[in-house]
Amino acid sequence: KMFRRVAHNIASADKIYGRDDKEVKKLEEKFYNLMTSLYFLPNSPTLMNAGTNLQQLSACFVLSIDDSIESIYETIKHTAIIHKSGGGTGFSFNRIRPAGSPVGTTSGVASGPVSFMKVFDASTEAIKQGGRRRGANMGILEAWHPDIHKFIRAKERPGELENFNISVMLDGSFWVAYKKGKKYSLINPRNGEKVGEVDPRNLLREISYMAWKTGDPGVLFKVNINMRNILRGCLREIRATNPCGEEPLYPYESCNLGSINLYSFVRDGEFDWSEFRRTIRTCVRFLDNVIDVNVFPLKRIERNTKKTRKIGLGLMGLADALYALNIPYNSEEGFRFMRKVAEFLTYHAISTSCDLARERGPFPLFERSGYIKGEMPVNGFYQKELWTLNWKKLSEKVRGGVRNAEVTTIAPTGSISMIAGVSSGIEPQFSLVYEKIVPIGSFHLIDAEFEKRLRGMENSEALLKRVVQNDGSIQGLEEFPEEMRRVFVTSLDIPWWDHIRAQAEINQWICAAVSKTINLPHWASPDDVLHAYLFAHRLGCKGITIYREGSKSKQVIYMGWGKRSRQEEVMRIVGNKTLDVANKLGIRVEEGRVEEHVCPSCGSEDLIYESGCVKCPSCGWSECIIA
Repeated sequence: KMFRRVAHNIASADKIYGRDDKEVKKLEEKFYNLMTSLYFLPNSPTLMNAGTNLQQLSACFVLSIDDSIESIYETIKHTAIIHKSGGGTGFSFNRIRPAGSPVGTTSGVASGPVSFMKVFDASTEAIKQGGRRRGANMGILEAWHPDIHKFIRAKERPGELENFNISVMLDGSFWVAYKKGKKYSLINPRNGEKVGEVDPRNLLREISYMAWKTGDPGVLFKVNINMRNILRGCLREIRATNPCGEEPLYPYESCNLGSINLYSFVRDGEFDWSEFRRTIRTCVRFLDNVIDVNVFPLKRIERNTKKTRKIGLGLMGLADALYALNIPYNSEEGFRFMRKVAEFLTYHAISTSCDLARERGPFPLFERSGYIKGEMPVNGFYQKELWTLNWKKLSEKVRGGVRNAEVTTIAPTGSISMIAGVSSGIEPQFSLVYEKIVPIGSFHLIDAEFEKRLRGMENSEALLKRVVQNDGSIQGLEEFPEEMRRVFVTSLDIPWWDHIRAQAEINQWICAAVSKTINLPHWASPDDVLHAYLFAHRLGCKGITIYREGSKSKQVIYMGWGKRSRQEEVMRIVGNKTLDVANKLGIRVEEGRVEEHVCPSCGSEDLIYESGCVKCPSCGWSECIIA
């Protein structure tokens, strides 16, 4: 009934464009079959609200906050309205003056951004989203803000800001100071005056320690976020994201998401690329229709969203698809598959959006966007050696108009991946057997593909008990053949640098950003976190969230702490080249140190990793590691 209600409602948008009832009914069946087959599911607000009185269908919102009581409380009101309707909100607190600054109207002093974040947090606690779930927020502060130290430690005590994820935004000048070992200026946003300096290396160590201790803050890389931002020329830089970081958005802009289930396209050990392409085309039409039938919580959000018409088509079930294809998640073959899937997704999504533009017109800001100049919103487009599809032809097609400013994102897919019964987003499977705790209680889940393999083995029940006792992993269990242990790796079997590599490989071909947790075992050190940040930045990620197992008193999924021997065994049997990449970039992750590694041709320190090669953008030198 839910899928029928959603399909009927979303298909009705075609009436706006002159489709008759027969055509709309045919499209409704197409959407209905798409969801009932579990090929694709839209984000939770669409599932919950489409065809109901609420009719608010977007998941992701970014709001702006100015440095005045009026603006702050107006934004709190707007946040409450969005949370009530089922959306999540992100904010940059940059404009709020630091604690201790004078307030002219009262002759008092300002309390700073962290104190106001607590007011937002209390409001969120009081509002239950659409009667179904708590609101979620992302609080962002750039590293130059004088209150940055207070912000970094804002969640140090348990129970503080429980309705917030927080992230520090690092800009280009931060990294210049970091590399040169120079001081980084702190600026009062009220008047633009310099009020102090910090050592950027110490600041990043402080961030690393708090993330190691509590899971927060995350880190966002401003230059990487805006490098391929197709709207930077007309709307300037993006400075905030939605709660999970996969949607960098402008103030009072929203995005509706949906994810394709990759596991559904594995048939007899092969991936069905033709069916995948057909599904992508239908999904893009579905998500574009969502914009037209959506009842936005605020008129300002509706205006800004319809100027860009961003949609976020993503993926889930990657880990299960790789199991079914007999490909280890963190093998070179696995990374190639990730790149190919992400490229294929974005290529055909953009192509479909161009077709929709011919029917319905391009997004209103198209003529002011980078598309007119032949630009594309993905970094992979600028690396021709990565292409497996005809991007030159697509870039010419785009010049004629595109319906949506962005088309792809990778969301965490918490609820919808549970409905589909597959691994979430692009994450490796957390555990082959694990306990999940939700409001109604706890239960155990077994990975579907692993269960299939287990049925074909002798003493399967006894083997299953061994896996449970081994914290949901088969690493180190000699009862399972090496080839099976090689393929069925879990989140804590995979070293953190391979988690980052997976995010980076997919990030090359995604328009918005990638939400992924970089899982660290309990025994990881704060230096591991620091090196993870450096590695992610060098690989071109737009942001990074780490989670060290057991660093929070409450967590949704419970499993073992992860053993060092398991990761060492997986590294041996998988044998990828991620460590070679890290070493060439000067990050000796196993030894826990960072080396000065410069271009042998010109001496530049700005080495980057692209398409299997370490390159120098200054002089063009490159050394390839991965064939």
